[in-house]
Amino acid sequence: MDSLFSVAGKVILVTGGSRGLGKAMSLGLAERGARVIVASRNLDSCGSVVSQIRDSQGHAAAVACHVADWDSLDEVVDAAVAQWGRLDGLVNNAGMSPLAPSLVETSERLFDKVIGVNLKGPTRLTALAAEAMRSTGGGSIVNISSFASVRPTPVATVYSSAKAGLNALTKAAALEYAGAGVRVNGIVCGTFDTDATAGLVGDPDLLPEVVRRIALGRVGRPDEVVGGVVYLLSNASSYTSGALLAIDGGIT
Repeated sequence: MDSLFSVAGKVILVTGGSRGLGKAMSLGLAERGARVIVASRNLDSCGSVVSQIRDSQGHAAAVACHVADWDSLDEVVDAAVAQWGRLDGLVNNAGMSPLAPSLVETSERLFDKVIGVNLKGPTRLTALAAEAMRSTGGGSIVNISSFASVRPTPVATVYSSAKAGLNALTKAAALEYAGAGVRVNGIVCGTFDTDATAGLVGDPDLLPEVVRRIALGRVGRPDEVVGGVVYLLSNASSYTSGALLAIDGGIT
């Protein structure tokens, strides 16, 4: 593999790393030699991914993480650093996108939950990870956003707002931590075939309408996000920071 795109030996924390895009990224990074810390609320699910990586002679560890719990995130980053003595990369992938019938019917509880997972947690993790990376010469942070951030829809107003905020966080943090050698970028994802989108992708009546808006005429496979993540975590993107890379089949 081209050394320019190498992530071999890098210690990378992936939130929401036990399923969907997060699992694909965890497996893809480990396959390319990264030491992956798989983090999610379900430690058993993380352990399953870690076992899969280790069975393939890769390096991985599991960490329990509820990204909306601000006070617990110090421990998550400390645990990640403790695994191999450093942290080179963070992928803020954990997210959730519950729908609401209308804006007026959006409850405070739903609002707090969506903002907590999609924006509050990534904000705190970005700060903590960047400080950890500063002490070892720098690193790379990748925020996983959504095309809903630039193409908002009424039933996902709060989710769209949270992801738009994540885009802004990406650009602001890139400026703040540039002097520390920490690059911060984002990936604006389109529709991928994961368990989170099963209600759309798995519905033969809804799928044609979903696909109609996508230039490539299909939804994405989870492994198709791996190339972008590898690029942004490797030296191939050494002069890239504050960027938002669209991996969406051309929907935007």
